[in-house]
This record gives sequence, structure tokens and C-alpha cells, in this order.
Amino acid sequence: MSPQLLSLLADATLQTLWMVGAAGLLGTLGGLPLGVLLAVTGRGDLLPHPIFNRVAGVVVNAARSTPFIILVVAIIPFTRLVTGTSIGTTAAIVPLTVAAVPFIARIVEGAVREVDRGLIEAAEAMGATPWQIVAKVLLPEALSGILLGLTLAAVSLIGYSAMVGAVGGGGLGDLGIRYGYQRFLPEVMAAVVLVLIVLVQLIQTGGEALARRVNKRNLKT
Repeated sequence: MSPQLLSLLADATLQTLWMVGAAGLLGTLGGLPLGVLLAVTGRGDLLPHPIFNRVAGVVVNAARSTPFIILVVAIIPFTRLVTGTSIGTTAAIVPLTVAAVPFIARIVEGAVREVDRGLIEAAEAMGATPWQIVAKVLLPEALSGILLGLTLAAVSLIGYSAMVGAVGGGGLGDLGIRYGYQRFLPEVMAAVVLVLIVLVQLIQTGGEALARRVNKRNLKT
């Protein structure tokens, strides 16, 4: 592979990391509180609000059931409103974030619901308020599962970021399509796939290690 292609590969990798990192952070900021609310607002939960829970659940399910490539096209007007363009790496962060929020919300909801009900009842018996229980019981106990879920979300975002390359989103997917496929350079396609595999492996290994560490701390306490 020529130095020029290696430079393009390095730039595309940085673009992918920027897309995944920004979308992952924004998706977590939106999905984490939404997931907690979904977990505690059901009928009979800490903060029962069935109407909100039902409406939010429908919206989350609708967003999750929409194929990502269709979502990218469908929200082009919104992407232009936010970034001023629908093409490029920064513009691609918008659909990636929109896809990440409901995905992360369901992950967080599941992790929170897995917390032992006995811990919640014990906190209630000691006079803790619902929000104190959320902050001091549910989130700390669910943290390991949440971290594993966020790891899964980051891996999924890497795959999505490769897809946005097909619609001018930049990154490794764009490089693979423009050079590996359209210009018939199989070595570029192979390099793109290899880099994607390495990124996924690093994220998965790091996320699992962090989740184990947090889980051990919870066990010690």
C-alpha cells in the first residue's frame, strides 16, 4: 500500500473514532437518563407514571426498529438543521446519536431492572427517597451491566459508522467504498476491515475489563 493510501487510512480511522466517540457520548447523555426513567416509571415501580412509560417505550421501540440506513436518509432535514449539511463526518454524528439513544436506553433499562428487589426494599425501609434509591442503589448496582451495554453500543456504532460511509459520511466505510470497491483496490478493503476488527476488539476488551473491575468493587462493598 502506498504512503498516500496509508495516510488516507490513518485519516479515515481518526474520522471513525471521532464519529463513534462523539455519538457514543451524546447517546449516553440522552440514553442513560431515558433508560433509568423507563425502568422506574412503570406501574408499581419507584416513580410510577404509566402514561410516560408507555409513550416513551413506543418512541424508543419505533426508533430501534427503523433500519439505520433508512434512518440516515429520513432525518436528513434534521441533520442539516443541526450541522448545516448532511454530508461529512460531523453530519454523520447526528444519525449515529439518534440511533444510539434508544439502543442505550433499553440497555440501561434492562441493567437497572436486574438489580435485586431486596436492595430497593431495604433502602425504602431506611427512609430513602425514590431519587436517593436511584442514585445510591440502582445505578451503582447496575453499573457493571451498564458498562457492558455501553461497550456493545460502541461496537454497534462502529458498524453504523461504516454504513454512513455509503452516503458520504466519511470514515473507514467511505474509504473502503471509494477506494476498495469503486477503484478495485482489494488491499485497501482488507486494511479497512482489519482496522475495524482491531477497533472492535480493543473496545470490547477494554469495556469487559472495566465492567469486571467495577463489579469486583461492588462485591467488596
